[in-house]
Amino acid sequence: MSKRIVVDPITRIEGHLRVEADIENGKIKDAYSSGTMVRLLEEILKGRDPKDAWAFVGRVCGVCTSIHSLTSVRCVEDALDIVVPPNAELVRNIMFCAQYIHDHVVHFYHLHAMDWVDVVNALKADPKKTSELAQSISKWPKSSVGYFSDIQTRVKKFVESGQLGIFANAYWGHPAYKLPAEVNLIGLAHYLEALEWQKEIVKVHAIFGGKNPHPNYLVGGMACAIGIDDVSGINAERLAYVGQLLKDGKDFVEQVYIPDLMAVASFYKDWGAIGSGLGNYLVYGDLPTNGYRDLSSYKFPAGAILNKDITKVYEVDLKKEDEVQEFITHSWYEYKEGKDKGLHPWKGESKINYTGPKPPFEHLDTTKEYSYLKTPRWKGHAMEVGPLARVLVGYARGREDFKAVVDKALKDLNIPITALFSTLGRTAARGLESTLVAEWGIEFYNQLLANIKNGDTRMAEMSKFDPATWPKQAMGVGHTEAPRGALAHWINIEDKKIANYQLVVPTTWNASPRDHKGQMSAYEAALIDTPVAIENQPLEILRTIHSFDPCMACSVHLYDEEGKTISRVSVLGD
Repeated sequence: MSKRIVVDPITRIEGHLRVEADIENGKIKDAYSSGTMVRLLEEILKGRDPKDAWAFVGRVCGVCTSIHSLTSVRCVEDALDIVVPPNAELVRNIMFCAQYIHDHVVHFYHLHAMDWVDVVNALKADPKKTSELAQSISKWPKSSVGYFSDIQTRVKKFVESGQLGIFANAYWGHPAYKLPAEVNLIGLAHYLEALEWQKEIVKVHAIFGGKNPHPNYLVGGMACAIGIDDVSGINAERLAYVGQLLKDGKDFVEQVYIPDLMAVASFYKDWGAIGSGLGNYLVYGDLPTNGYRDLSSYKFPAGAILNKDITKVYEVDLKKEDEVQEFITHSWYEYKEGKDKGLHPWKGESKINYTGPKPPFEHLDTTKEYSYLKTPRWKGHAMEVGPLARVLVGYARGREDFKAVVDKALKDLNIPITALFSTLGRTAARGLESTLVAEWGIEFYNQLLANIKNGDTRMAEMSKFDPATWPKQAMGVGHTEAPRGALAHWINIEDKKIANYQLVVPTTWNASPRDHKGQMSAYEAALIDTPVAIENQPLEILRTIHSFDPCMACSVHLYDEEGKTISRVSVLGD
Protein backbone atom coordinates (compact mmCIF):
# COMPACT_ATOMS: atom_id res chain seq x y z
CA MET A 1 0.00 0.00 0.00
CA SER A 2 1.24 3.46 -0.89
CA LYS A 3 1.04 6.60 1.19
CA ARG A 4 0.52 10.10 -0.14
CA ILE A 5 2.89 12.80 1.06
CA VAL A 6 1.71 16.38 0.71
CA VAL A 7 4.33 19.13 0.88
CA ASP A 8 2.67 22.53 0.80
CA PRO A 9 4.30 24.88 0.25
CA ILE A 10 7.72 23.82 -0.98
CA THR A 11 10.03 26.20 0.85
CA ARG A 12 13.20 27.97 -0.31
CA ILE A 13 11.72 28.76 -3.72
CA GLU A 14 10.21 31.88 -5.25
CA GLY A 15 6.41 31.66 -4.98
CA HIS A 16 4.04 28.88 -3.94
CA LEU A 17 4.32 25.25 -5.03
CA ARG A 18 2.51 22.17 -3.74
CA VAL A 19 3.76 18.64 -4.35
CA GLU A 20 1.75 15.48 -3.75
CA ALA A 21 3.68 12.22 -3.98
CA ASP A 22 2.68 8.59 -3.57
CA ILE A 23 5.31 6.59 -1.64
CA GLU A 24 5.65 2.84 -1.99
CA ASN A 25 8.51 0.75 -0.59
CA GLY A 26 10.50 3.84 0.29
CA LYS A 27 10.38 5.39 -3.20
CA ILE A 28 8.10 7.81 -5.02
CA LYS A 29 5.71 5.89 -7.27
CA ASP A 30 3.77 8.88 -8.59
CA ALA A 31 3.93 12.66 -8.16
CA TYR A 32 1.90 15.77 -8.90
CA SER A 33 3.09 19.36 -9.07
CA SER A 34 0.57 22.14 -8.39
CA GLY A 35 1.06 25.87 -8.75
CA THR A 36 -1.24 27.42 -6.16
CA MET A 37 -1.08 31.13 -6.96
CA VAL A 38 -2.21 33.16 -9.95
CA ARG A 39 -1.22 36.51 -11.48
CA LEU A 40 -2.77 37.23 -14.90
CA LEU A 41 -0.26 39.81 -16.08
CA GLU A 42 -1.38 38.87 -19.56
CA GLU A 43 -4.77 40.42 -18.86
CA ILE A 44 -3.28 43.45 -17.11
CA LEU A 45 -1.25 44.29 -20.24
CA LYS A 46 -4.15 44.32 -22.70
CA GLY A 47 -4.85 47.76 -24.14
CA ARG A 48 -1.56 49.26 -22.94
CA ASP A 49 1.31 50.82 -24.87
CA PRO A 50 3.67 48.03 -26.06
CA LYS A 51 6.66 50.20 -25.13
CA ASP A 52 5.55 50.01 -21.47
CA ALA A 53 5.14 46.24 -21.27
CA TRP A 54 8.70 45.70 -20.01
CA ALA A 55 7.95 47.72 -16.85
CA PHE A 56 4.98 45.50 -15.97
CA VAL A 57 6.49 42.09 -16.75
CA GLY A 58 9.72 43.03 -14.97
CA ARG A 59 7.66 42.94 -11.78
CA VAL A 60 6.49 39.38 -12.31
CA CYS A 61 8.79 38.57 -9.39
CA GLY A 62 11.70 39.99 -7.43
CA VAL A 63 14.16 37.36 -8.63
CA CYS A 64 13.70 37.30 -12.41
CA THR A 65 13.18 41.03 -12.90
CA SER A 66 15.76 42.01 -15.46
CA ILE A 67 15.35 38.97 -17.68
CA HIS A 68 11.60 39.47 -18.16
CA SER A 69 12.09 43.12 -19.09
CA LEU A 70 14.76 42.12 -21.60
CA THR A 71 12.47 39.54 -23.16
CA SER A 72 9.64 42.06 -23.36
CA VAL A 73 11.57 44.74 -25.22
CA ARG A 74 12.85 42.07 -27.59
CA CYS A 75 9.35 40.88 -28.49
CA VAL A 76 8.24 44.47 -29.22
CA GLU A 77 11.41 45.07 -31.26
CA ASP A 78 10.69 41.91 -33.22
CA ALA A 79 7.13 43.04 -33.92
CA LEU A 80 8.26 46.49 -35.08
CA ASP A 81 11.44 45.37 -36.87
CA ILE A 82 13.81 47.35 -34.66
CA VAL A 83 17.53 46.50 -34.55
CA VAL A 84 19.31 47.84 -31.47
CA PRO A 85 22.84 49.32 -31.64
CA PRO A 86 25.81 47.08 -30.73
CA ASN A 87 26.49 48.94 -27.46
CA ALA A 88 22.92 48.37 -26.29
CA GLU A 89 23.27 44.67 -27.08
CA LEU A 90 26.52 44.53 -25.13
CA VAL A 91 25.04 46.30 -22.10
CA ARG A 92 22.09 43.91 -22.17
CA ASN A 93 24.52 41.00 -22.31
CA ILE A 94 26.55 42.35 -19.39
CA MET A 95 23.39 42.77 -17.29
CA PHE A 96 22.36 39.27 -18.34
CA CYS A 97 25.68 37.82 -17.15
CA ALA A 98 25.53 39.73 -13.86
CA GLN A 99 22.06 38.36 -13.17
CA TYR A 100 23.22 34.81 -13.91
CA ILE A 101 26.18 35.02 -11.54
CA HIS A 102 23.97 36.50 -8.81
CA ASP A 103 21.07 34.14 -9.36
CA HIS A 104 23.10 30.93 -9.50
CA VAL A 105 25.18 31.75 -6.43
CA VAL A 106 22.09 32.73 -4.43
CA HIS A 107 20.35 29.55 -5.52
CA PHE A 108 23.22 27.26 -4.59
CA TYR A 109 23.91 28.72 -1.16
CA HIS A 110 20.60 30.10 0.03
CA LEU A 111 18.00 27.88 -1.64
CA HIS A 112 19.67 24.55 -2.37
CA ALA A 113 22.82 24.05 -0.29
CA MET A 114 20.92 23.24 2.90
CA ASP A 115 19.52 20.17 1.12
CA TRP A 116 23.08 18.79 1.21
CA VAL A 117 24.76 20.69 4.07
CA ASP A 118 23.84 19.87 7.69
CA VAL A 119 24.24 23.15 9.58
CA VAL A 120 23.98 21.63 13.06
CA ASN A 121 26.58 19.00 12.22
CA ALA A 122 28.97 21.81 11.29
CA LEU A 123 29.29 22.54 15.02
CA LYS A 124 31.23 19.27 15.38
CA ALA A 125 33.90 20.35 12.90
CA ASP A 126 37.52 20.95 13.80
CA PRO A 127 38.28 24.52 12.63
CA LYS A 128 41.93 23.62 11.98
CA LYS A 129 41.04 20.67 9.75
CA THR A 130 38.37 22.82 8.08
CA SER A 131 40.94 25.49 7.30
CA GLU A 132 43.38 22.96 5.88
CA LEU A 133 40.66 21.43 3.70
CA ALA A 134 39.45 24.81 2.44
CA GLN A 135 42.97 25.90 1.52
CA SER A 136 43.59 22.62 -0.29
CA ILE A 137 40.67 23.16 -2.68
CA SER A 138 40.77 26.93 -3.19
CA LYS A 139 42.97 30.01 -2.84
CA TRP A 140 40.07 32.04 -1.40
CA PRO A 141 41.64 34.24 1.30
CA LYS A 142 38.97 33.75 3.97
CA SER A 143 40.04 30.27 5.05
CA SER A 144 41.91 30.77 8.32
CA VAL A 145 41.39 28.72 11.46
CA GLY A 146 40.13 31.82 13.24
CA TYR A 147 37.61 32.55 10.49
CA PHE A 148 35.97 29.13 10.71
CA SER A 149 36.16 29.11 14.49
CA ASP A 150 34.33 32.43 14.64
CA ILE A 151 31.60 31.16 12.29
CA GLN A 152 31.20 28.08 14.43
CA THR A 153 30.89 30.14 17.62
CA ARG A 154 28.26 32.44 16.11
CA VAL A 155 26.04 29.58 14.95
CA LYS A 156 26.53 27.65 18.20
CA LYS A 157 24.88 30.50 20.09
CA PHE A 158 21.80 30.14 17.87
CA VAL A 159 21.63 26.39 18.42
CA GLU A 160 22.13 26.54 22.19
CA SER A 161 19.41 29.16 22.51
CA GLY A 162 16.96 26.94 20.66
CA GLN A 163 16.54 29.70 18.06
CA LEU A 164 18.10 28.71 14.78
CA GLY A 165 17.02 31.90 13.06
CA ILE A 166 17.45 31.58 9.30
CA PHE A 167 18.34 27.90 9.77
CA ALA A 168 15.11 26.94 11.57
CA ASN A 169 12.56 24.38 10.38
CA ALA A 170 15.02 22.17 8.51
CA TYR A 171 15.66 18.42 8.77
CA TRP A 172 19.06 18.56 10.52
CA GLY A 173 20.37 15.13 11.40
CA HIS A 174 18.44 13.46 8.56
CA PRO A 175 20.13 10.19 7.46
CA ALA A 176 20.36 11.48 3.87
CA TYR A 177 23.04 13.99 4.92
CA LYS A 178 26.50 12.60 4.11
CA LEU A 179 29.02 15.45 4.38
CA PRO A 180 31.81 15.38 6.96
CA ALA A 181 31.50 18.05 9.64
CA GLU A 182 34.36 20.08 8.12
CA VAL A 183 32.68 20.27 4.70
CA ASN A 184 29.44 21.27 6.42
CA LEU A 185 31.30 24.09 8.17
CA ILE A 186 32.77 25.34 4.88
CA GLY A 187 29.31 25.33 3.32
CA LEU A 188 27.86 27.17 6.30
CA ALA A 189 30.60 29.82 6.24
CA HIS A 190 30.18 30.46 2.55
CA TYR A 191 26.39 30.58 2.93
CA LEU A 192 26.88 33.58 5.21
CA GLU A 193 29.59 35.05 2.99
CA ALA A 194 27.42 34.81 -0.11
CA LEU A 195 24.77 36.88 1.67
CA GLU A 196 27.23 39.76 1.73
CA TRP A 197 28.72 39.15 -1.72
CA GLN A 198 25.40 39.06 -3.58
CA LYS A 199 24.68 42.68 -2.62
CA GLU A 200 27.64 43.80 -4.75
CA ILE A 201 27.15 42.12 -8.14
CA VAL A 202 23.63 43.56 -8.50
CA LYS A 203 25.17 47.04 -8.67
CA VAL A 204 25.87 46.32 -12.33
CA HIS A 205 22.11 46.54 -12.89
CA ALA A 206 21.89 49.76 -10.89
CA ILE A 207 24.63 51.38 -12.97
CA PHE A 208 23.22 50.50 -16.38
CA GLY A 209 19.55 50.22 -15.46
CA GLY A 210 19.23 52.93 -12.83
CA LYS A 211 18.21 50.61 -10.00
CA ASN A 212 17.89 47.07 -8.74
CA PRO A 213 15.57 45.22 -8.66
CA HIS A 214 13.54 46.12 -11.72
CA PRO A 215 16.21 47.96 -13.74
CA ASN A 216 15.11 50.13 -16.65
CA TYR A 217 15.01 48.87 -20.22
CA LEU A 218 14.03 50.64 -23.44
CA VAL A 219 12.44 49.49 -26.67
CA GLY A 220 15.17 50.20 -29.19
CA GLY A 221 18.15 49.86 -26.85
CA MET A 222 19.06 51.01 -23.36
CA ALA A 223 18.23 54.22 -21.52
CA CYS A 224 21.74 54.78 -20.15
CA ALA A 225 23.68 57.44 -22.06
CA ILE A 226 27.44 57.00 -22.41
CA GLY A 227 29.48 60.08 -21.53
CA ILE A 228 33.05 59.37 -20.47
CA ASP A 229 33.44 62.74 -18.77
CA ASP A 230 29.78 63.28 -17.90
CA VAL A 231 29.05 62.96 -14.19
CA SER A 232 25.39 62.12 -14.96
CA GLY A 233 26.09 59.45 -17.60
CA ILE A 234 27.92 56.16 -17.90
CA ASN A 235 31.34 57.70 -17.43
CA ALA A 236 34.84 56.30 -17.07
CA GLU A 237 34.52 55.82 -13.30
CA ARG A 238 31.23 53.92 -13.61
CA LEU A 239 32.64 51.72 -16.37
CA ALA A 240 35.70 50.90 -14.30
CA TYR A 241 33.45 50.00 -11.36
CA VAL A 242 31.44 47.64 -13.56
CA GLY A 243 34.67 45.96 -14.62
CA GLN A 244 35.72 45.45 -11.01
CA LEU A 245 32.32 44.03 -10.05
CA LEU A 246 32.48 41.54 -12.91
CA LYS A 247 36.01 40.51 -11.92
CA ASP A 248 34.97 40.07 -8.27
CA GLY A 249 32.01 38.01 -9.39
CA LYS A 250 34.25 35.78 -11.49
CA ASP A 251 36.59 35.29 -8.53
CA PHE A 252 33.74 34.31 -6.22
CA VAL A 253 32.41 31.78 -8.72
CA GLU A 254 35.82 30.23 -9.35
CA GLN A 255 37.24 30.33 -5.82
CA VAL A 256 34.15 29.73 -3.68
CA TYR A 257 31.13 28.44 -5.62
CA ILE A 258 32.82 25.84 -7.83
CA PRO A 259 35.13 24.35 -5.15
CA ASP A 260 32.15 24.05 -2.79
CA LEU A 261 29.98 22.52 -5.50
CA MET A 262 32.61 19.92 -6.39
CA ALA A 263 33.29 19.12 -2.75
CA VAL A 264 29.60 18.54 -2.06
CA ALA A 265 29.09 16.57 -5.28
CA SER A 266 31.94 14.18 -4.43
CA PHE A 267 29.96 12.89 -1.43
CA TYR A 268 26.65 12.59 -3.27
CA LYS A 269 27.60 10.77 -6.46
CA ASP A 270 24.68 8.39 -5.93
CA TRP A 271 22.43 11.31 -6.79
CA GLY A 272 23.85 11.09 -10.29
CA ALA A 273 21.35 8.24 -10.76
CA ILE A 274 18.33 9.97 -9.15
CA GLY A 275 15.92 12.52 -10.62
CA SER A 276 16.64 12.04 -14.32
CA GLY A 277 13.09 12.81 -15.33
CA LEU A 278 12.01 13.37 -18.91
CA GLY A 279 15.28 13.22 -20.79
CA ASN A 280 13.95 15.89 -23.17
CA TYR A 281 15.68 19.28 -23.12
CA LEU A 282 14.80 22.62 -24.73
CA VAL A 283 16.97 25.73 -25.17
CA TYR A 284 16.08 28.97 -26.99
CA GLY A 285 19.61 30.37 -26.79
CA ASP A 286 20.97 33.81 -25.94
CA LEU A 287 23.98 36.12 -25.53
CA PRO A 288 24.42 37.25 -29.15
CA THR A 289 27.86 38.25 -30.35
CA ASN A 290 26.69 39.47 -33.76
CA GLY A 291 23.23 40.85 -33.05
CA TYR A 292 20.17 39.21 -31.55
CA ARG A 293 18.86 37.99 -34.93
CA ASP A 294 21.98 35.96 -35.69
CA LEU A 295 21.23 32.80 -33.72
CA SER A 296 24.48 31.21 -34.84
CA SER A 297 26.40 33.87 -32.86
CA TYR A 298 24.84 33.00 -29.50
CA LYS A 299 27.09 32.03 -26.60
CA PHE A 300 24.21 29.82 -25.45
CA PRO A 301 23.26 27.83 -28.58
CA ALA A 302 19.62 26.97 -29.20
CA GLY A 303 18.24 23.50 -29.77
CA ALA A 304 16.26 20.55 -28.44
CA ILE A 305 17.36 17.09 -27.30
CA LEU A 306 14.98 14.14 -27.07
CA ASN A 307 15.29 10.92 -25.08
CA LYS A 308 18.76 11.80 -23.71
CA ASP A 309 20.22 11.40 -27.20
CA ILE A 310 23.03 13.98 -27.31
CA THR A 311 24.09 12.84 -30.78
CA LYS A 312 21.25 14.85 -32.31
CA VAL A 313 20.09 18.42 -31.68
CA TYR A 314 16.81 19.60 -33.20
CA GLU A 315 16.25 23.17 -34.36
CA VAL A 316 13.67 25.34 -32.59
CA ASP A 317 11.37 27.93 -34.20
CA LEU A 318 9.17 29.90 -31.81
CA LYS A 319 7.05 31.36 -34.59
CA LYS A 320 5.78 28.05 -35.95
CA GLU A 321 2.35 27.33 -34.51
CA ASP A 322 2.95 23.59 -34.28
CA GLU A 323 6.10 23.87 -32.13
CA VAL A 324 5.18 25.63 -28.87
CA GLN A 325 1.62 25.09 -27.64
CA GLU A 326 0.01 25.44 -24.21
CA PHE A 327 -2.57 22.94 -22.97
CA ILE A 328 -4.96 23.27 -20.01
CA THR A 329 -6.36 19.76 -19.55
CA HIS A 330 -5.33 19.73 -15.87
CA SER A 331 -5.16 23.51 -15.37
CA TRP A 332 -7.66 25.92 -13.81
CA TYR A 333 -8.29 27.74 -17.08
CA GLU A 334 -10.71 27.44 -19.96
CA TYR A 335 -10.30 27.84 -23.72
CA LYS A 336 -13.07 28.75 -26.13
CA GLU A 337 -12.42 25.57 -28.14
CA GLY A 338 -12.26 23.23 -25.15
CA LYS A 339 -9.86 21.78 -22.58
CA ASP A 340 -7.85 19.50 -24.87
CA LYS A 341 -6.99 22.15 -27.43
CA GLY A 342 -3.38 23.34 -27.58
CA LEU A 343 -2.83 27.02 -28.39
CA HIS A 344 0.23 28.73 -29.77
CA PRO A 345 0.98 31.78 -27.57
CA TRP A 346 0.05 34.22 -30.32
CA LYS A 347 -3.46 32.76 -29.99
CA GLY A 348 -3.18 32.22 -26.24
CA GLU A 349 -6.07 32.70 -23.80
CA SER A 350 -5.85 33.35 -20.04
CA LYS A 351 -9.34 32.91 -18.60
CA ILE A 352 -9.32 31.42 -15.11
CA ASN A 353 -11.83 28.75 -14.19
CA TYR A 354 -11.08 27.37 -10.71
CA THR A 355 -12.69 23.97 -10.24
CA GLY A 356 -10.58 22.67 -7.37
CA PRO A 357 -11.59 21.96 -3.80
CA LYS A 358 -12.53 24.70 -1.37
CA PRO A 359 -9.78 25.25 1.26
CA PRO A 360 -8.95 23.74 3.61
CA PHE A 361 -8.51 20.36 1.94
CA GLU A 362 -6.25 17.34 2.39
CA HIS A 363 -5.35 16.66 -1.20
CA LEU A 364 -6.23 17.52 -4.77
CA ASP A 365 -8.20 15.41 -7.21
CA THR A 366 -5.38 14.93 -9.68
CA THR A 367 -7.64 13.15 -12.18
CA LYS A 368 -9.09 16.60 -12.86
CA GLU A 369 -7.61 20.11 -12.85
CA TYR A 370 -5.02 20.62 -10.14
CA SER A 371 -2.80 23.61 -11.00
CA TYR A 372 -2.80 27.27 -12.04
CA LEU A 373 0.05 26.49 -14.42
CA LYS A 374 -0.69 25.80 -18.05
CA THR A 375 1.07 22.89 -19.76
CA PRO A 376 3.42 23.91 -22.59
CA ARG A 377 4.68 21.36 -25.06
CA TRP A 378 7.28 21.48 -27.85
CA LYS A 379 6.07 19.52 -30.87
CA GLY A 380 3.93 17.54 -28.44
CA HIS A 381 6.84 16.68 -26.15
CA ALA A 382 7.14 17.51 -22.47
CA MET A 383 10.49 19.30 -22.09
CA GLU A 384 12.91 20.24 -19.35
CA VAL A 385 14.49 23.68 -19.51
CA GLY A 386 17.26 25.28 -17.46
CA PRO A 387 21.00 25.03 -16.83
CA LEU A 388 21.19 21.30 -17.53
CA ALA A 389 19.41 21.75 -20.85
CA ARG A 390 21.80 24.56 -21.82
CA VAL A 391 24.91 22.60 -20.85
CA LEU A 392 23.71 19.49 -22.70
CA VAL A 393 22.81 21.39 -25.87
CA GLY A 394 26.13 23.25 -25.82
CA TYR A 395 27.96 19.96 -25.32
CA ALA A 396 25.93 18.20 -28.02
CA ARG A 397 26.61 21.08 -30.42
CA GLY A 398 30.32 20.36 -30.00
CA ARG A 399 31.13 23.69 -28.41
CA GLU A 400 34.65 23.50 -27.00
CA ASP A 401 33.94 25.84 -24.08
CA PHE A 402 31.08 23.64 -22.89
CA LYS A 403 33.01 20.42 -23.49
CA ALA A 404 35.98 21.70 -21.50
CA VAL A 405 34.05 22.47 -18.31
CA VAL A 406 31.83 19.38 -18.54
CA ASP A 407 34.63 16.92 -19.26
CA LYS A 408 36.78 18.35 -16.45
CA ALA A 409 33.95 18.02 -13.92
CA LEU A 410 33.19 14.45 -14.99
CA LYS A 411 36.87 13.53 -14.75
CA ASP A 412 37.34 15.19 -11.35
CA LEU A 413 34.29 13.38 -9.94
CA ASN A 414 35.03 10.15 -11.83
CA ILE A 415 31.49 9.83 -13.09
CA PRO A 416 30.09 9.09 -16.59
CA ILE A 417 28.32 11.66 -18.73
CA THR A 418 25.05 9.83 -18.06
CA ALA A 419 25.28 11.15 -14.48
CA LEU A 420 24.34 14.56 -15.87
CA PHE A 421 20.79 13.30 -16.38
CA SER A 422 19.98 13.62 -12.70
CA THR A 423 19.35 15.83 -9.70
CA LEU A 424 23.11 16.05 -9.17
CA GLY A 425 23.68 16.86 -12.84
CA ARG A 426 21.10 19.62 -12.72
CA THR A 427 22.80 21.16 -9.68
CA ALA A 428 26.27 20.80 -11.17
CA ALA A 429 25.25 22.26 -14.56
CA ARG A 430 24.23 25.51 -12.86
CA GLY A 431 27.74 25.90 -11.47
CA LEU A 432 29.49 24.85 -14.68
CA GLU A 433 27.66 27.41 -16.77
CA SER A 434 28.39 30.05 -14.12
CA THR A 435 32.10 29.73 -14.89
CA LEU A 436 31.35 30.28 -18.57
CA VAL A 437 29.00 33.22 -17.99
CA ALA A 438 31.46 34.93 -15.62
CA GLU A 439 34.09 34.80 -18.37
CA TRP A 440 31.68 35.92 -21.07
CA GLY A 441 30.57 38.92 -19.01
CA ILE A 442 34.13 40.23 -18.99
CA GLU A 443 34.41 39.60 -22.74
CA PHE A 444 31.31 41.71 -23.39
CA TYR A 445 32.61 44.40 -21.05
CA ASN A 446 35.91 44.62 -22.95
CA GLN A 447 34.05 44.82 -26.26
CA LEU A 448 31.95 47.69 -24.90
CA LEU A 449 35.08 49.56 -23.84
CA ALA A 450 36.63 48.99 -27.29
CA ASN A 451 33.54 50.38 -29.04
CA ILE A 452 33.53 53.48 -26.85
CA LYS A 453 37.25 54.07 -27.43
CA ASN A 454 36.54 53.87 -31.17
CA GLY A 455 33.98 56.66 -30.83
CA ASP A 456 30.76 54.60 -30.90
CA THR A 457 28.52 55.78 -28.05
CA ARG A 458 25.14 54.87 -29.59
CA MET A 459 22.77 53.22 -27.12
CA ALA A 460 19.36 53.31 -28.83
CA GLU A 461 17.63 53.15 -32.22
CA MET A 462 14.70 55.56 -31.93
CA SER A 463 13.45 55.86 -35.53
CA LYS A 464 10.40 53.69 -34.76
CA PHE A 465 9.74 54.83 -31.22
CA ASP A 466 6.81 57.01 -32.34
CA PRO A 467 3.66 54.84 -32.71
CA ALA A 468 2.74 56.86 -35.81
CA THR A 469 5.45 54.86 -37.64
CA TRP A 470 3.95 51.50 -36.71
CA PRO A 471 1.79 49.25 -38.89
CA LYS A 472 -1.86 48.78 -37.96
CA GLN A 473 -1.12 45.22 -36.83
CA ALA A 474 2.09 43.56 -35.77
CA MET A 475 3.19 40.34 -34.06
CA GLY A 476 6.46 39.54 -32.36
CA VAL A 477 8.25 37.10 -30.13
CA GLY A 478 11.15 37.80 -27.83
CA HIS A 479 13.16 35.02 -26.25
CA THR A 480 16.02 34.53 -23.87
CA GLU A 481 17.56 32.02 -21.53
CA ALA A 482 16.51 33.04 -18.03
CA PRO A 483 18.67 31.54 -15.25
CA ARG A 484 15.93 28.92 -14.82
CA GLY A 485 15.59 28.16 -18.51
CA ALA A 486 13.91 28.99 -21.81
CA LEU A 487 11.77 32.13 -21.59
CA ALA A 488 9.71 33.76 -24.33
CA HIS A 489 7.09 36.49 -24.63
CA TRP A 490 4.68 36.74 -27.55
CA ILE A 491 2.87 39.99 -28.41
CA ASN A 492 -0.01 40.97 -30.72
CA ILE A 493 -0.23 44.71 -31.44
CA GLU A 494 -3.37 46.26 -32.92
CA ASP A 495 -4.01 49.99 -33.36
CA LYS A 496 -0.83 50.85 -31.42
CA LYS A 497 -1.98 48.91 -28.33
CA ILE A 498 -1.40 45.43 -26.91
CA ALA A 499 -4.18 43.14 -28.14
CA ASN A 500 -2.71 39.98 -26.62
CA TYR A 501 0.41 39.18 -24.61
CA GLN A 502 1.53 35.74 -23.49
CA LEU A 503 4.45 34.62 -21.33
CA VAL A 504 5.69 31.05 -21.39
CA VAL A 505 8.32 30.86 -18.68
CA PRO A 506 10.83 28.24 -17.51
CA THR A 507 8.92 27.07 -14.46
CA THR A 508 5.77 26.65 -16.56
CA TRP A 509 7.72 24.21 -18.71
CA ASN A 510 9.15 22.37 -15.72
CA ALA A 511 6.36 22.47 -13.12
CA SER A 512 3.20 22.19 -15.20
CA PRO A 513 0.57 19.51 -14.65
CA ARG A 514 -0.03 16.57 -16.96
CA ASP A 515 -1.24 17.17 -20.49
CA HIS A 516 -4.18 15.66 -22.40
CA LYS A 517 -2.08 12.57 -23.15
CA GLY A 518 -1.18 12.04 -19.51
CA GLN A 519 2.45 13.07 -20.05
CA MET A 520 4.20 14.32 -16.94
CA SER A 521 6.24 17.47 -16.92
CA ALA A 522 9.80 17.76 -15.63
CA TYR A 523 9.15 18.08 -11.87
CA GLU A 524 6.73 15.18 -11.75
CA ALA A 525 8.89 12.91 -13.90
CA ALA A 526 12.06 13.72 -11.97
CA LEU A 527 10.46 12.72 -8.66
CA ILE A 528 9.59 9.20 -9.83
CA ASP A 529 11.76 6.59 -8.04
CA THR A 530 13.27 9.22 -5.73
CA PRO A 531 14.00 7.55 -2.37
CA VAL A 532 12.27 8.96 0.71
CA ALA A 533 13.81 7.75 3.97
CA ILE A 534 11.46 9.53 6.39
CA GLU A 535 7.99 10.26 5.11
CA ASN A 536 7.33 13.29 7.31
CA GLN A 537 10.79 14.70 6.54
CA PRO A 538 10.91 14.52 2.73
CA LEU A 539 14.38 16.01 2.30
CA GLU A 540 14.86 14.03 -0.90
CA ILE A 541 11.84 15.68 -2.53
CA LEU A 542 13.30 19.08 -1.73
CA ARG A 543 16.63 18.12 -3.29
CA THR A 544 15.12 17.24 -6.63
CA ILE A 545 12.63 20.12 -6.77
CA HIS A 546 15.26 22.64 -5.67
CA SER A 547 17.62 21.37 -8.38
CA PHE A 548 15.28 23.11 -10.85
CA ASP A 549 15.23 26.38 -8.82
CA PRO A 550 11.44 26.98 -9.07
CA CYS A 551 10.09 30.47 -9.68
CA MET A 552 6.35 30.09 -9.33
CA ALA A 553 5.52 33.80 -9.52
CA CYS A 554 6.77 33.80 -13.09
CA SER A 555 4.97 30.67 -14.08
CA VAL A 556 1.40 31.29 -12.90
CA HIS A 557 1.17 34.72 -13.97
CA LEU A 558 -2.27 38.18 -6.74
CA TYR A 559 -3.14 36.10 -4.26
CA ASP A 560 -6.65 35.52 -3.09
CA GLU A 561 -7.10 38.37 -0.62
CA GLU A 562 -8.84 35.93 1.69
CA GLY A 563 -6.38 33.07 1.24
CA LYS A 564 -3.95 31.79 3.86
CA THR A 565 -0.63 30.08 3.43
CA ILE A 566 -0.06 27.07 5.65
CA SER A 567 3.32 25.36 5.80
CA ARG A 568 2.85 21.66 6.33
CA VAL A 569 3.98 18.20 5.47
CA SER A 570 1.30 15.60 5.84
CA VAL A 571 1.26 11.86 5.28
CA LEU A 572 -2.03 10.39 4.11
CA GLY A 573 -2.87 6.72 3.64
CA ASP A 574 -4.38 5.77 0.30
